[in-house]
Amino acid sequence: MKILILALSGIGDALMFTPAAKVIREKLPGVQMDAVVMFPGVKNIYDRTGLFDNVIHFDFMAEGAVKSLKFVLSLRGKYTHSISVYPSNRKEYNGIQWLAGAKTRGQVEYLRADRSNLGWLNNVRIRENDSLHNVEENVLLVKKMFDLTDAPLHPLQFPLNNDDTGFADEFIRKELKEGVVRIGFHPGCAIFKNHINRRWEPGKFATLGKILKEKHGFELMLFGGPEEKELRREIMSVAGEGVFHEPASKNLSQSAALIKKCDLFITNDSSLMHVSSAMGVKVLALIGPTNVHYIHPWMTEHKTVSLELECAPCFFYSPKPLECSRGDVQYKCIRELGVERVYSETMKMLNHPSN
Repeated sequence: MKILILALSGIGDALMFTPAAKVIREKLPGVQMDAVVMFPGVKNIYDRTGLFDNVIHFDFMAEGAVKSLKFVLSLRGKYTHSISVYPSNRKEYNGIQWLAGAKTRGQVEYLRADRSNLGWLNNVRIRENDSLHNVEENVLLVKKMFDLTDAPLHPLQFPLNNDDTGFADEFIRKELKEGVVRIGFHPGCAIFKNHINRRWEPGKFATLGKILKEKHGFELMLFGGPEEKELRREIMSVAGEGVFHEPASKNLSQSAALIKKCDLFITNDSSLMHVSSAMGVKVLALIGPTNVHYIHPWMTEHKTVSLELECAPCFFYSPKPLECSRGDVQYKCIRELGVERVYSETMKMLNHPSN
């Protein structure tokens, strides 16, 4: 048996498949299991897990149609089974899995836009359940595909190596005060399909950071990818000098090692929310339109802060861009989430008096 895992969506989605990959390794220890990934951050994680025999990075968007087709056709005949990780509700992903040619092809049957996105090209399916976490959906699919009667739910898998932890230790030694509460912030998230509107406003992150620094003297770190550099610059400018540190991590695993050193991680619904879960730190997740059942921090102490409006959640897994139907305040669910509320929840998570 040879299994191909197609983890072509984002870093968080790929990370939430790792408990299912661990189930495959435990229940089917002799199989070959390879993964094709589209983002370097996913390869950074998957290489460290030890769960995959080969992790192949191929950027379909950058390589174009002709090279992508040649690459996918090169996979034909090599695998008996393939799985498209949940969520991946796009016709392109289903087409790639079909062209890769495994006889047994697994994917979730989506409640929305499944047929129009060619979900019927797959032949082992479970029905999507809006009340389940992404991890649970992936594990259920693996159970059905391999006829497993028992499959434990594991934590997210993202082990660190000595270089990662050495980087974090050195940064803390040089830049942060000893014995002081450390809080990580991630003000970003994906921006494709209008997802930028899932973000809490940068000015609110800046205000919260300034309060935590001036009132309590906490050590604050701003995290995010290279594409979010201007966002971090904006927040640091508004907050003022000396409020935030900006770690110069070279890859996702170095950021993860620093996140693991935090007492709390405050974040939008983003890939680093799931990385912080994998690190086992306390997470304060700021959630607007997303279905919290899907993506809440997995197997770590956490609190989701949401206005819980009657129209939420409105973001479900479909290729459609994120839209807001409200006539009063667009994306009210995240834009009217106040600094005072998040500050109060922060202090509760830290078991620290707010005065």
